[in-house]
Amino acid sequence: MKQYLDLVQNVFDNGSWQDNRTGIRTLSLPGAMMRFDLQQGFPAVTTKKLAFKSAVGEMVGFLRASRSAAEFRALGCKVWDQNANENQQWLANPYRLGEDDLGPVYGVQWRNWPAYKVVSASDQAQIDNALAHGYSLITVFDEGKGEGQQALLYKAVDQLRQCLDTIMKDPGSRRILFHGWNWAQLEEMALPPCHLLYQFLVNKAKGEISLCLYIRSNDIGLGTPFNLTEGAALLHLVGRLTGYTPRWFTYFIGDVHIYENHVDMLQEQLKREPFEAPKLVLSDRIPDFAKTGKYEPEWLEKVEPSDFTLEGYQHHAHLTAPMAV
Repeated sequence: MKQYLDLVQNVFDNGSWQDNRTGIRTLSLPGAMMRFDLQQGFPAVTTKKLAFKSAVGEMVGFLRASRSAAEFRALGCKVWDQNANENQQWLANPYRLGEDDLGPVYGVQWRNWPAYKVVSASDQAQIDNALAHGYSLITVFDEGKGEGQQALLYKAVDQLRQCLDTIMKDPGSRRILFHGWNWAQLEEMALPPCHLLYQFLVNKAKGEISLCLYIRSNDIGLGTPFNLTEGAALLHLVGRLTGYTPRWFTYFIGDVHIYENHVDMLQEQLKREPFEAPKLVLSDRIPDFAKTGKYEPEWLEKVEPSDFTLEGYQHHAHLTAPMAV
């Protein structure tokens, strides 16, 4: 994880102090990248103990389209508790449904993106095309602008499932991606997505699959270790279900920052020599398409945190720092 430590040092050396919504200043740097060869090991932080089960539990919650902090807690991840129940802005938000509710965060967008079409009610060809693509006709209404009656159609888009289907049918596509930045629902979320764009890239000739992840804003002390774990674990899972070997994991950050109350923790990590990268092992419960030839994408929802294990993980002593909300 020398790349991670190099990035931390870069922020200390070249970042500038900025104010933000949390009230805790950040040392911030625009634009950063790390690139990992997953054949050389899993990108787990070793200069402190990684909360691996919590990170994987969060990822599993995303795969299940969870919107409740209680569901994340049941999966071994408590990082959503404060955002759900202690963020004053969210507590006053009329879209909050009660205790532990988070709104349509991350996985809801990944697995159930709300898609609407408004077309002329007289254009039967467009309506028929939408129905053929899985939309349902919700209503016909008069827009009142002299344009005649309009038809409103809706469907929930499973972006991640569509990615897997495309990997199987058209692996050379450069459009195998999903994202969580839904402008229409940002005000309905306890926290808008930080890691917001995932793109899978398949090398069919080599039997490899890679992932590019773009993160608009990343707390390098607490967020980056979590997001690296989740992205790399997701790539391993997608590779298992589609028959490809995980290879390159490229991690782009828009605003990379260090919170003022994380400085001591990160400076301590810079003094520590990183250990060799561990290996991620997936449970034999998860079907391997390369061995079975049977495509089973429903395992996106069936995996458990216990299906992911780090083998050979050596790490330095545990370090803690408060999360900014």
